[in-house]
Amino acid sequence: MPKVLVSDPIAEVGIAPLRAIPGVQVDVKLGLTAEELKSIIGDYDALAVRSETKVTADILSAADKLQIIGRAGVGVDNIDVAAATQKGVVVVNSPDGNTLAAAELTVGLLLALARKIPQGDATMRAGKWDRKKFVGTEICGKTIGIVGLGRIGASVAQRLKGFEVELIAYNPYVPEETTRRIGVEPVSLDDLLRRSDFITLHTPLNDETRGLIGAPQFEIMKDGVRLVNVARGGIVDEQALAEAVKSGKVGGFAFDVFSKEPPDPSNPLLDLPNSVITPHLGASTEEAQIKVAIDVAEQIADVLQGRPARTAVNLPALSVAEMEAVAPYLILGSKIGSLHTQLARDEVQHGRPIDAVEVVFNGDFGGMPSGPVTRAVLRGLMTPVAAGAVNLVNAPYLTETRGIKVVEAHREAVEDHTCLLSVHAHLPGGNRTICGTVYDGEPHIVHIDGYHVDIPPEGNMVITQHTDRPGIIGRIGTLFGDNQINIAGMHVGREASGGRAIMVLMVDDTVPPELITQIKEIPGMERAQLVTL
Repeated sequence: MPKVLVSDPIAEVGIAPLRAIPGVQVDVKLGLTAEELKSIIGDYDALAVRSETKVTADILSAADKLQIIGRAGVGVDNIDVAAATQKGVVVVNSPDGNTLAAAELTVGLLLALARKIPQGDATMRAGKWDRKKFVGTEICGKTIGIVGLGRIGASVAQRLKGFEVELIAYNPYVPEETTRRIGVEPVSLDDLLRRSDFITLHTPLNDETRGLIGAPQFEIMKDGVRLVNVARGGIVDEQALAEAVKSGKVGGFAFDVFSKEPPDPSNPLLDLPNSVITPHLGASTEEAQIKVAIDVAEQIADVLQGRPARTAVNLPALSVAEMEAVAPYLILGSKIGSLHTQLARDEVQHGRPIDAVEVVFNGDFGGMPSGPVTRAVLRGLMTPVAAGAVNLVNAPYLTETRGIKVVEAHREAVEDHTCLLSVHAHLPGGNRTICGTVYDGEPHIVHIDGYHVDIPPEGNMVITQHTDRPGIIGRIGTLFGDNQINIAGMHVGREASGGRAIMVLMVDDTVPPELITQIKEIPGMERAQLVTL
């Protein structure tokens, strides 16, 4: 019975899709310590979190059954994605669910900061009437700099257009034409800092953005600039900001996030005037909570039922149409990879493993994404030799740790096949090529080392390489008959009459090692191996 652990507060309507799966057990256990989570995580197939639970490498080391971690929100900085990838655990988020909530909060904080709304409210509640004390500024006509023009940043830009402001943005990963198309001027970070009256941050927290705004950046900003951060704590150096506020360089700030949450009482930002601070409310709307919870729950349900996740952060994202197109090639790639490793078993056992793989897409695959297929090849390659579970998530990592070089290439179509997946394995003792294609929606292996075959890649097979001479096929058939093993199908490919040949026998039962030994003793037989696909 698959088990799902929900360790952070998630809307019950979002948990419902998980409870609806027949045979799935859903446990809601909030407020777990790291030690408590580590002690029970080995029992679960899926984990649903928000931002409170820290999924560390230490916790993941005990997660032997875990297939997926679902983060009900955008950021995954509370999850060690690298460790999850090595473990073969899919990490998904909900990048769209709280976009509107975060964008609307950004605009709200910007207006509250400009018009000193919280301070006016506080004095009114204290029985005062200080109209002159809270003279604010209009944002109309001002320059607003947006750092990070992803979903939320672009949504903020869209909402600010009605205020008749000048919008500039810094995002080195968004093409300039895309930025201009949404009505925003693309600029460098330094240019943005120099020109902006208001700066709003919308980047993830990573090695590139940690401390992005510090003392050197404050130096080149306009005097009286105002800062809004609804992204992640740690993007701004909080001590440097405090000093910039005290010196008058920064006219105010509105922060929803902090480097440590909840912030220590000693945090210098808590007691500064001209500021608005909120307790990480970016996704805290009823609508957003429902949307992200449902989104993540549906993805967990998909993975537990053998379907792909829509927004995996450690897997290539695929649309429904792309997944339909690529699905049979995922099977084909995995089978070819597995066949390569099994045929190279003798070399592997004698310390001469596969040291490089070239995955070639011959022909027009109609825009089908090739990355997942290459991952599938690597999954098949690693599955027969890896100690633990191998999937599309950790297959590249496992391949890399074994020192196997991987190359992906796209080439013109070959004769007889519009689309052909060719996988070349390089071994110290020689190279091997296995090719396959898909027709009528079914995968087929059509070439092994240049010999033409046509086999569905499934079940038990005996693959031989021998000299093409009369009597060999009959001898093998007799051996199988004497051992009560039924031959379900046979394919023979040869260079020429009397030359070298390859034979693939599909059998209904497992072939004992002693029978393989007898086949190898047939005159003219070069090799014989049992493989299971």
